[in-house]
Formats: sequence, structure tokens, C-alpha cells
Amino acid sequence: MTPNEQMITTFYTAFQQKKYKVMQGCYADSAIFTDEVFVNLNASEVKAMWEMLCIRGKDLQLEFKNIKADEKTGSAEWIATYSFSKTNRKVVNRIKAEFTFSHGKIINHRDHFDFYTWTKQALGLSGFLFGWTKGLREKVRTQARKNLTDFMNKK
Repeated sequence: MTPNEQMITTFYTAFQQKKYKVMQGCYADSAIFTDEVFVNLNASEVKAMWEMLCIRGKDLQLEFKNIKADEKTGSAEWIATYSFSKTNRKVVNRIKAEFTFSHGKIINHRDHFDFYTWTKQALGLSGFLFGWTKGLREKVRTQARKNLTDFMNKK
């Protein structure tokens, strides 16, 4: 296993165990994170995001596989199963992660998942009807950003 494959394994093992401080330690001080909901988070924001998700994810279960990495880039696949807090609906989110590394730390982390599939699970009928629209995507992003900002301000 390469050092960066070990880094990815450490990251997701910590996530499984909700050890957000270990996850946070995997990121460089200049790291950037983006997915379909959280866009262009800086290092302090992404570290807070993982903390928030670990603390609030009471029934979160995580699987990961297909870890690959060389000295600069890496990837993994992971599945998060949890109850979405706003609706208490069960979500099974299949995610493909891409990483860029520098000096043994993650400097860029991009998660890809099907937003429409996620909205159908998380929001039910409204997700089915409107999950494909830019308007709902922006509403979800705005709410997620507000939740993160509120979480960070309470610390």
C-alpha cells in the first residue's frame, strides 16, 4: 500500500469510527473540498464539516473500497447510509472520491454523487419532482452552508 493509499484508508476508517479529529489531520492547511452539496470549502470549513457530520450522524454507517493512490493523486469509492436529519428518511449515498496530495496531506478532495438520486431518497416526493432542478440544488446548498456556518459559530 502506498503512503497515500494508507492516508485514504486512515481517513475512511476514522470516518467509520466517527473520529473526526483523525479525519481533520489528513488535510493540509490549504485544502479545498467540493461535493454536490458543499462547494469550495476551505480547510477550516471542511474540517468543521466532517466534525459536524460525525457528531450529527447518529445512525451513520460507512463502507469504502477501491482505494488507489500514487504520490500525487488518489481515489476511492464509499457508501454512506444514514437518516437525513430534516426528513428522517433513509439515504444510501454512493460516492466516488478524488484526492490530490502534497507533502503527505490532502490538498484537494472532490466527492461525486448523483444529486437527483440523493434528493429522491432524502426529500421523498419533493426530491422526485424537483431534485433535478437548479433551484432545489441551490436551496440545498444554501441550507447546508448555513448549517455549517452555524455549527462553526457555536464552537
